[in-house]
Amino acid sequence: MKKAIFFDLDDTLLDDKKSIQTAFDVTCGELAQKYEKNAADIEEHVRAAARAQYETYDFYPITISIGINPFEGLWGDFGDVHHNGFRSMGDQIADYQLKTWENGLSAAGILSSEASWARERFRSVRRKSAFVYEETYDVLNTLRDKGIRLLLLTNGAPSLQLEKLTMTPELVPYFEHVLISGHFGFGKPEKAIFEHALRLMDLEPGDVLMVGDNQGTDILGATRTGIESAWIDHGEGKVIEGANPVHKLNRLKDILSLIE
Repeated sequence: MKKAIFFDLDDTLLDDKKSIQTAFDVTCGELAQKYEKNAADIEEHVRAAARAQYETYDFYPITISIGINPFEGLWGDFGDVHHNGFRSMGDQIADYQLKTWENGLSAAGILSSEASWARERFRSVRRKSAFVYEETYDVLNTLRDKGIRLLLLTNGAPSLQLEKLTMTPELVPYFEHVLISGHFGFGKPEKAIFEHALRLMDLEPGDVLMVGDNQGTDILGATRTGIESAWIDHGEGKVIEGANPVHKLNRLKDILSLIE
């Protein structure tokens, strides 16, 4: 049995995709009703606009290295003071959010003057929509009872990831360490952040199992570091060359069969 498990946060313990989807459903649904449009079409245009707009800012490179997707950018404030890239992101994020909604709504045939309302509505709903998977606490309780040490290893801006954890305060006490890529300076799949996690726990790669949903970050980084990995496959079919997960899980609770 492994001495410790490193857990990813988003879409492993927290259902982040559901949180974002809820914000889109409410915001686009209300606009669709007002303008007699299709909510899914509005969402599609806004998502496309977000991806395109995101790449135009000088903070974009840090979002790649740290791991902050365009849809997190639609609700976060950022501006973490310890890194100039985050400070720049904080200065420009309101512009990104507003222009995304302006461009997306215009493409959907809706007045761009609605963008300011849509921006605030989306941000508000997302902050009220934190979802933990149904089995998350049962799994963490079982692992803790078996004496397995736990570390949380998450990509993202410190302010945003800590805000998510503030929304779900019951999660934090399970973990000896919470390691956020934005604090460290490199994100998964870089070996450096996995090696730092091992140092924090005073463990060797063979002592640890990495559990996550993303082959390109969680699993690839674990493989590069010599850490055994368990990939939670949410059915999206994203297979990354070189990731090579040792275990494939259909859902989080399947991890219990690996440690028994």
